[in-house]
Amino acid sequence: MSNQESVTLRQMVVDALRGHQAHIVFDSAIEDFPVEARGRKPPGAPHTPWQLLEHMRIAQKDILEFSRDPRHKSPDWPESYWPPTEAPPSSKAWDESVHAFQKDALEFSRLVQDLQNNLFEPFEHGDGQTLLREALLLTTHNSYHLGQLVFMKKTLGG
Repeated sequence: MSNQESVTLRQMVVDALRGHQAHIVFDSAIEDFPVEARGRKPPGAPHTPWQLLEHMRIAQKDILEFSRDPRHKSPDWPESYWPPTEAPPSSKAWDESVHAFQKDALEFSRLVQDLQNNLFEPFEHGDGQTLLREALLLTTHNSYHLGQLVFMKKTLGG
């Protein structure tokens, strides 16, 4: 793969991570999310918006750390990937989760954009995972849950 092809591929992956083209952008999904709806479940929903936001943040942090730190230990599945409460303890907790998600998303995009990081080389500490595989995993995971958040926002009155 030429250097230009690598740069182009990396930009496509970063665009997908950010939610461009076919996916929703995180900031748009979370913008003006009604405070009173953050801890409520729509009828039939298994999770609240708070639980989804925290789940996305925790999973993204795990994928980021796995991708850059061979000593990283993932949280216990599934219990440690979900918050213990249905509602955020405060508006500040919601805001902190949003900011942490945004920060980690930026960090992951930087990993992908760094030409020193081979997108196709399996991590020494994994079971064949590559940076590209982790980027695609993160893209699909976030896209799925962002769709749920948008639906909840509309359903719960946002």
